[in-house]
Order: sequence, then structure tokens, then C-alpha cells
Amino acid sequence: MSVAEAVETTTSLAGHNRISTQALTSLAQAAAAEALGVASSDIRADWSDDDGLLALSIVAPISIPALGDVLRNPLRVQALGGSIWERAVAAKATVLETVTRLSGSQLSRVDIRISGAQVTEGGRVQ
Repeated sequence: MSVAEAVETTTSLAGHNRISTQALTSLAQAAAAEALGVASSDIRADWSDDDGLLALSIVAPISIPALGDVLRNPLRVQALGGSIWERAVAAKATVLETVTRLSGSQLSRVDIRISGAQVTEGGRVQ
């Protein structure tokens, strides 16, 4: 019997798996960085207990286009996902889904506090 067959036929295996807080934090930072268009090193992620589930608190800047770019092309704001508020709300859902899917941990909520803005010059926001 192969290992895969044994796992399929066994309802539970002895032992447990744990993901360290540091690994979860790095994952949350990467997910938030992608959603907000900034470097993961600029993001602070903190965990708390929320009635047995994990609550994630993110403090991060958000990337924004240069004001001159927006004045020349007001549709640029919508192309990036909307206002800062709209992008932060969307980022909450994205971070929650990404962290849950990749870690298997169940999060109750994600709170995001925007701590600043990083202006991107020309081109597409990364």
C-alpha cells in the first residue's frame, strides 16, 4: 500500500501539523503586499485570538499614482481598483482568502490600517 492510499483510507493520522507564527506572518505580509502594491518589508502584521479563530491586523502603506498622472488621466484611479478606501476594502477580502487558502488556518477577520502612501511614477502600479 502506498502512502497516498494509506492517507486516503485512514480517517485520521496520529500527530499534528503546526504552522509557526513567523510563517503565517510572512504569508500575511506577502499577501497584503501584493494586494496593496507595496513591498512586504513595509507591512506590519499582528495576530490575535478572536473567540478561537485568528484575527489578522495589517498596518501598511498603499501605492498610489502620481497626482500629475491622475490629473492627466482621471480614469487611472479606477484602473487601479478605485479609491484608497475601495482598494483597502478589496485588499481585506483578498488577504483573508489568500492566507486561508495557502495556510489552511481559519481567520475570523482581517483589519487593515493604511499608514501612508507610496507614490509610483508612471507605468503600472506593481
